[in-house]
Amino acid sequence: MLPIFAPPSPKAIPVWFVTTSSLAEVLAKLPGAIARQAGFAGFKAKPGQHLLAHDGEGVPLAVMFGLDQAGRNADAFLPGRLATLLPPGTYAFANAPHDTGLAALAWLLGSYRFTRYRPDTSEQVLLCAPGGVDAAALEREAAATCRTRDLINTPANDMTPAALAQAARNLASTHGADIKVITGDELLAQNLPLIHAVGRAAHQPPRLVDVTWGRVDAPKVTLVGKGVCFDTGGLNIKPDAGMLLMKKDMGGAAAALAAASLIMGQGNDVRLRLLLPIVENAISGPSFRPGDIYPSRKGLSVEIGNTDAEGRLILADALALADEEAPDLLIDFATLTGAARVALGPDLPPFYTHDEALAAEIAETGAAIQDPVWRLPLWHPYDRLLEGKISDLNNVTSGGFAGSITAALFLNRFVEKCRAYAHFDIYGWTPAARPGRPEGGECQAARLVAHVVARRFGATGAKSLS
Repeated sequence: MLPIFAPPSPKAIPVWFVTTSSLAEVLAKLPGAIARQAGFAGFKAKPGQHLLAHDGEGVPLAVMFGLDQAGRNADAFLPGRLATLLPPGTYAFANAPHDTGLAALAWLLGSYRFTRYRPDTSEQVLLCAPGGVDAAALEREAAATCRTRDLINTPANDMTPAALAQAARNLASTHGADIKVITGDELLAQNLPLIHAVGRAAHQPPRLVDVTWGRVDAPKVTLVGKGVCFDTGGLNIKPDAGMLLMKKDMGGAAAALAAASLIMGQGNDVRLRLLLPIVENAISGPSFRPGDIYPSRKGLSVEIGNTDAEGRLILADALALADEEAPDLLIDFATLTGAARVALGPDLPPFYTHDEALAAEIAETGAAIQDPVWRLPLWHPYDRLLEGKISDLNNVTSGGFAGSITAALFLNRFVEKCRAYAHFDIYGWTPAARPGRPEGGECQAARLVAHVVARRFGATGAKSLS
């Protein structure tokens, strides 16, 4: 079940947000019984600390929850912890946290459960929509995020290339978008040879999903998502530890689906295009091999230095296709490199762009809505490391340095006509639960991209993100 707000209720249990400096002021407003319980429990309003006060018969009276002091380091998602801390019931904010909209969103996101294989029969911890927020917009963001988590959390025996393509069909049907899917050897006929090469060894054939929506003459926004449903590493096979989380290697496609869902749901006046190259990097007789050389859609020949760098190959063809119609904004999402995680960890995806205005907008938006990213450079002196000896390009460099940057530079070779382009090297996974972010699959950068699109291109109607 997707998280939604509860209807307003006079019986909702009030939640009071406090800091160490505001504790005395808030307690002075509440019944003396609550203040006494706070004293007995040693409640000091430390960040993340909570108190559920009861009357003499055990009926909940109020919740008190400690926040960071307002400022740069305040975590606006911290109230999301309440979705897992409190007993079942219906709650309502009694006063404003640092950011009411983000606190409410974090509550919705914190209530997520993956129930496909083991249903969750526990009762829900519900929140009434706070006053002054766009509840429908927050529910759309929560729904898009949770659908993405479901896709990533689903193992590869069920999240096959056909299943991921079906998720795109479902999205297109919901929003009245057009969709076509190029499958198997038809990829060669449509000049998408790198997608075909990577996915041809799998039981289910590779495919490219192409979704379009909106006015034909509206500004063009194109999203591309890496859809590797499972990555063995190919003939450069991964060790067992490296393969354990490879069901999440389609996280870029899942994030692109989320961003597309939000853009269509908020009614932006754009011509949206969604391109998902979908494969399984498997091992069998037709596997592509180290040392093979393939043409790309753009015409550049690519030597395979490592079959475990397959994501950039399928993205190369999809980006070249996207770039041919010179979109106003081109974004790709990909679980592309371990180097990005070494540099920035799992919570902070790097992004790359030449466009200074777009870079500033992405960084500002991500920080403001708790979808953080960090810009890394497209450092062109490293371009030489990708030059092939008997081909135009190699898909990897010969050394281990700057792996995320060189991967971004590889993708950049296939983009030249669009007005603005950004690449997100996401992780798509939360290793340990945090407020609003349960352990497991995670939707990264999609919300911020939807906000950027909303700001840049506006809406056709009244729908907008909060």
